[in-house]
Amino acid sequence: MIANLITKARKLAGILVMTAWRAALRRHWVAAGVEHARVLRNLGPGCTVVDIGANRGQFALAARHVFPQARIVSFEPLAGPAALYRAVFAGDDQARLVEAAIGPGSGEATIHVSARDDSSSLLPITARQSGLFPGTTETGTAIIQVTRLSDALPAGEIVAPALLKLDVQGFELQALAGCEDVLERFAWVYVECSFMELYAGQSLADEVIAWLRERGLRLAGVYNMAYDSDGRAVQADFLFGR
Repeated sequence: MIANLITKARKLAGILVMTAWRAALRRHWVAAGVEHARVLRNLGPGCTVVDIGANRGQFALAARHVFPQARIVSFEPLAGPAALYRAVFAGDDQARLVEAAIGPGSGEATIHVSARDDSSSLLPITARQSGLFPGTTETGTAIIQVTRLSDALPAGEIVAPALLKLDVQGFELQALAGCEDVLERFAWVYVECSFMELYAGQSLADEVIAWLRERGLRLAGVYNMAYDSDGRAVQADFLFGR
């Protein structure tokens, strides 16, 4: 608990020193993903950022800070977080939000809505998830739109160097399958993966690593590791590069 409080305090301190981040927190109660900015700074300049699982725009705020000229295309299927994203980026004509999830096919799907909406998933939320992360229990379901990435963003609009980020709560391999026909356009893939099943039927980190390696993307770093009370690794952010 103490370590968690220290982490939150450091994140808040990082947010408060940046004008745009401070404004997003004050006006919309959206906390920029400070923990991602230090990873992105090592990637060099970016022209296109595709942000799958954008929620309120936490990652997009970090990406905009590191890549001030980049085009950011974000995907968020839940209406509430999507509305907040649009409010945060209302004055940014290089940031676009698509209110949909990315998957291997297009159509409608049922999403399991968490009490903390950034933990919602197209897979059922397990007791292990809600036990490890209190406040993330399922509160209901909703029907959302799902699309393949190339149906919403043609390959020609993904300008190099491009970064693909995914934070999709266990739906990583399905979302990556929905990106496969344009995956070669990305120099970097940054994806949250788990070491244990938090969502029913999810693929674990080793499967995601193997899938991306088969497609020419090798693991370049592991960041923001989360552990359980026994010191076992639960999940982390994985960076892949060509």
